[in-house]
Amino acid sequence: MGKLLRINTREKKFTFEETPGAYAGLGGRALTSKMILDEVPATCHPLGKNNKLIFAPGIMSGSPAADSGRLSAGAKSPLTGGIKESNAGGLVSQKLARLGITGLILEDKPETDDYSMIVINKDGVEILPAGDLVKAGNYEIMEKLWAKYGKNTGILSIGQAGEQCLKGASIQQADMNGKPGRAHGRGGLGAVMGSKKIKAIVVDDKGAPRIEIKNPDAFKAANKRWVEMLRNHPVTGEGLPAMGTAVLVNVINEAGALPTKNFRTGRFEDVNKISGEFMAETIEKRGGITTEACHPGCVIKCSNVYHDKDGKYLTSGFEYETIWAFGAHTTISELDQIATLDRLCDDFGLDTIETGVTLGIAMEGGMIPWGDGKAAIELLSKVGEYAPEGKIIGSGAQFTGDALGVTRIPVVKKQAFPAYDPRSCKGQGVTYATTSMGADHTAGYGVTANILGVGGSIDPTKKEGNVELSQGLQIATAAIDAAGLCLFVAFAVLDNEDGLPTVAQMLNAQYGLELTPDDILELGKSILRNEKEFNKKAGFTKVDDQLPEFFQEEFSPHKTTWDFTLDDLQKTLDF
Repeated sequence: MGKLLRINTREKKFTFEETPGAYAGLGGRALTSKMILDEVPATCHPLGKNNKLIFAPGIMSGSPAADSGRLSAGAKSPLTGGIKESNAGGLVSQKLARLGITGLILEDKPETDDYSMIVINKDGVEILPAGDLVKAGNYEIMEKLWAKYGKNTGILSIGQAGEQCLKGASIQQADMNGKPGRAHGRGGLGAVMGSKKIKAIVVDDKGAPRIEIKNPDAFKAANKRWVEMLRNHPVTGEGLPAMGTAVLVNVINEAGALPTKNFRTGRFEDVNKISGEFMAETIEKRGGITTEACHPGCVIKCSNVYHDKDGKYLTSGFEYETIWAFGAHTTISELDQIATLDRLCDDFGLDTIETGVTLGIAMEGGMIPWGDGKAAIELLSKVGEYAPEGKIIGSGAQFTGDALGVTRIPVVKKQAFPAYDPRSCKGQGVTYATTSMGADHTAGYGVTANILGVGGSIDPTKKEGNVELSQGLQIATAAIDAAGLCLFVAFAVLDNEDGLPTVAQMLNAQYGLELTPDDILELGKSILRNEKEFNKKAGFTKVDDQLPEFFQEEFSPHKTTWDFTLDDLQKTLDF
């Protein structure tokens, strides 16, 4: 059993402690959500001393299991006011696990404006001054820290948005090339890190022992089958490696669910200019990388590196959600402009979904013209300048909409919608409405059965079956997040009878347990119960589990509306 590393950010002191029984056997989202429920007052100010920022490697992180290197970050969200878990790839999760750290907890809050950085390695922990990194963007931070501590060192950092405690602020992780291409994006967790005056965290596992596997032969056999499943599935073995998540642009547009011009229609007339096919072609033409892992041991490899017109690096981890948010949602159709907006978000430390939707709200409110990529880049640049306009934009869609007098604001629990319209993908809409996280596609990816035909097929335009679809996916996703597995493994799990049993076999072999698939699903349910309980204590009610009223308007091309009642949606949480 690993240890908890608690760091008091006011006293600049740290302690290691044995993981108590209440947290024994937990990892990833299971640990962050349980600790937040137990240790964070639900009514506290998210930027105050009583909030905690928790990083937890998954239960399987650090092992040889394929695609098990995701790291969970959790806190009370400055954006939603509720519980938040945001996970990302990168290098940190596996390194923390190999150092025997089950959870890293940032506590309290400094009384001065001096920033610190934390260095963790096999010899212990250092809390060092970080004045030289203040006002630096994430690209500069990671370049400096890799130069000082070595390549392949795990880095977590905040940019200018986190320093300003903006509600859309992310925590960036160094990707495999030392760029800030992996993000704990959603929920404003970068603002929590900024409130605690931690500019960066360095994790170095050089010299640390390998993770103990109780039954190596059984683990090897189960992992072999696991890799086989992932490589043979058409989504994880073909579509995602070929075009990354941007493979979905044309698919979702064809399904009539690609939200365009602030959710007015489900199809974008310039879709071919921002499609995954066009992106992959552009990357190849310019000498970029179309297929890259987001963490060691990933076999799906859906990340990428995008170059500019001169063949120079522009951005990485250029994903479907980002392309949609800065593209169809705002009607910007120039892919290089969209990539530039992505780079700015990575550098400043901003969630691309929240920020892209926010720019659409700025267009809705007349702040900049629809489809004007240059104006969007200029406006977003204000965040890095610490300008008033940047403080508005960096605080998210709800804040910006309120400031501009806009009523058409696509949020749930004040978090912006991702790239699927809930009227043409109703299983996804149920997840947006009912997850404790605020509108979040990753909490229960209804696109699987609604559009992709994975795990069965459920009509995306009708109510029937979509509450049950979202419920099952939310339970399974919570368990996947706890394990430290990539969400995309769900495609293979849903389409293989031995998918979940294989996960159980790997866990059993690693820890010497006798878990069943039902035990894994029960873990998922317990996570959702903890998160719901926290939000209840924070003042959320079933009224918060619903979409904005403008979604009751008829939506083209399917002429659908959002027609779920509050009572319909509450059934999602009945388990």
